[in-house]
Amino acid sequence: MLIDIKVPILSESVSEATLATWHKHIGEFINQDENLIDLETDKVVLEIVAPQDGVLKKIMKENGGTVKSDEVIAVIDTEATASVAVVEPFGQAIGNMSKSTVSNTKVAGVATKDEISTVSPVSYLSPAVRKMIADYNLDASEIPGTGKDGRITKADVLEYLTNNQQQQDNSDIPAPVTPPAIIPRPQTLKPVENTDRPEKRVPMSRLRARVAARLKEAQNSAAILTTFNEVNMKPIMDLRSKYKQTFSDKYETKLGFMSFFTHAAVNALKQFPIINASVDDEDIIYHGYYDIGIAVGSPRGLVVPIIRDVDRLSFAEIEMAITIYNEKAKTGKLSIEDLTGGTFSISNGGVFGSMLSTPILNPPQSAILGMHNIKDRAVVENGEIVIRPMMYLALSYDHRIIDGHDAVLFLVAIKQAIEDPARMLLNV
Repeated sequence: MLIDIKVPILSESVSEATLATWHKHIGEFINQDENLIDLETDKVVLEIVAPQDGVLKKIMKENGGTVKSDEVIAVIDTEATASVAVVEPFGQAIGNMSKSTVSNTKVAGVATKDEISTVSPVSYLSPAVRKMIADYNLDASEIPGTGKDGRITKADVLEYLTNNQQQQDNSDIPAPVTPPAIIPRPQTLKPVENTDRPEKRVPMSRLRARVAARLKEAQNSAAILTTFNEVNMKPIMDLRSKYKQTFSDKYETKLGFMSFFTHAAVNALKQFPIINASVDDEDIIYHGYYDIGIAVGSPRGLVVPIIRDVDRLSFAEIEMAITIYNEKAKTGKLSIEDLTGGTFSISNGGVFGSMLSTPILNPPQSAILGMHNIKDRAVVENGEIVIRPMMYLALSYDHRIIDGHDAVLFLVAIKQAIEDPARMLLNV
């Protein structure tokens, strides 16, 4: 039975996606729920898995192809038998095509030996690589592949061309001649020629391109201003040190600083609801809920998953949600729903060593809180100089709807909550 493999239904905000990397080849046997290809949207990378066991019969689009919701991208034959010829790595399979020992027994969806011998090796390559091979009149079987499963990449073709050119140049070099004595001369400002200046051009991923577009949109449309303050972290650090083991034993999760700042931010947002609002054309939308975006790093770039209804969550529930999102970000398991929405964001550049920064808005949100590194600094308390673990805080906000007065007081409210944690329990 033939089964169509389709692009999953994307969210309304995602019109199309890109086929990132095929993990299986035509003729290869696939187990149910095994990943066929990574699908990259402008928000997340999704895995499209096999719905049943079978053999991959057809691939409609190669890596880099643009697809839409519910579009058929491949066909699986649940009654076919895998072809031996195509389970080899691409480079090896291409090199061995002329000496294939595949049986001529015809299997549904699988080429026979005679058919394989008539197929051009170039047909297994990406469009960009095929074009380069055709333009330079190259033999694909002579090019070593370094891509996944031995696939030939553009970089492989360029390296092959470079090596061939160097061999030709070396063949024209005459035998070395002993040079005459050189009289030392004063050095000049003329730069020394350096041929070892490599460059690599790669296209932006769909996620990176979308992030770039949204950040540029924020700069172009919002009147972004940043205000700063500093906070004494000693009360929170003492509280965390005292209860972190008990907290971990009871909830099986670590007690971090982010849950404190998330609770402090929600308390401050309740006092200054304009910070939790957004702009829609000429209207201001006040949100009566608190969906907080927590910026986390991933192999594909910065992402901001959303913790919803934070005002209803305990410290432990916030910490568990952050842990889950961190793991999903590292393994590429974040869904579109995980990244959709949000009324306010928090970014902790301090985990990377940042001392001070001006975070940029995440549209359509109107404000974002930036946390930074904790450093021991000399401060004055009650007329005396003491050493305290201090952190700089930054609030970037859209000055079109948020006045400096509210922004400054909002940051002060967070500072007061962190320096006196009892405020969060008493909601004062």
